[in-house]
Amino acid sequence: MHKNEKVLAFGLGITVLLGGCSMGTDNVKSTDSETETVAQAGGEQEIAMNTENLVSIQDYNGEGYALRNGEETDKIAEANREDIEVAVKKFFSEKYKTEVIVHNLVGAVDGVSVFVESVGEPHFHTFAIVPIDVKSKTVKTDGVWSQEGQVESALSAGIFAMAYEKEIDNLDVFVNQVIKDYPVVGKNMEAVNNTSSGYYTSHYFISAFDDIFNKLNTLYMKDQNISKEEIRKFLDESKFDPESVSITLNFFMKEANTEPDEKAYDEILNKIKESDGFPKGGYALILNDNTIDSKYGTNSNDNTISKNDLNKIVKE
Repeated sequence: MHKNEKVLAFGLGITVLLGGCSMGTDNVKSTDSETETVAQAGGEQEIAMNTENLVSIQDYNGEGYALRNGEETDKIAEANREDIEVAVKKFFSEKYKTEVIVHNLVGAVDGVSVFVESVGEPHFHTFAIVPIDVKSKTVKTDGVWSQEGQVESALSAGIFAMAYEKEIDNLDVFVNQVIKDYPVVGKNMEAVNNTSSGYYTSHYFISAFDDIFNKLNTLYMKDQNISKEEIRKFLDESKFDPESVSITLNFFMKEANTEPDEKAYDEILNKIKESDGFPKGGYALILNDNTIDSKYGTNSNDNTISKNDLNKIVKE
């Protein structure tokens, strides 16, 4: 088991959690339950994993996803949901020229994280933050902001998926065959919509980390009518490092009270290695048991199998 690789593979989702609203350490959970260190933004923080929060992956829809001290702001946000949705949609329209659907509001110590999904292409999930003054119970709809690089990374992954449309289709066919051949499942899309940031499907997520993707974002923002062929040509000519694109396949055991099947893991991993026609990138595979922590939207149980180093299966 490679705990660190697993943590990194989950990085984007964890960043959503830890990035929340107040930043810093305010959102570090502190209970007497098991704790785990997670990597985030070049540093490390500890969060607590409470087995009482574990639910079956089939039952998980993102409800219960929480940030520290978010109880009060949750209530204020819900009371002002309509205004928040209008403000967040305006934020994405003006700053990123992107129409979004608002899926979920998660309160934190001084604001609310608003999870959204882009409409059409580039397709991605991400979140923005709306400050809340708890004393006056005022939602500062004129102060919407996003964590540095969070939306940009999600946008990059979405544009990347556009450029590699055919290869993404091949990858989708592959994962659909995996869930037919093995007793594994993914997250349902309601959970993805309510808790994720990046290019996400039920069974895998893509993250892009390279200066070339910043340039790609700029190119796209200048001309949103740019074709997929032009985007692909730009990426091909850039000769970006495939390890700068992380493609993480994340499965859960289909049956409850079942340990992750190592034989199935090894077979799926070998199939990934042997398969052609996938998007250029570095691949990782994670196989969990049937549970997920409802507060953090991830599985960090000790029995999770993650044998291959992140990005070490490279598709050119």
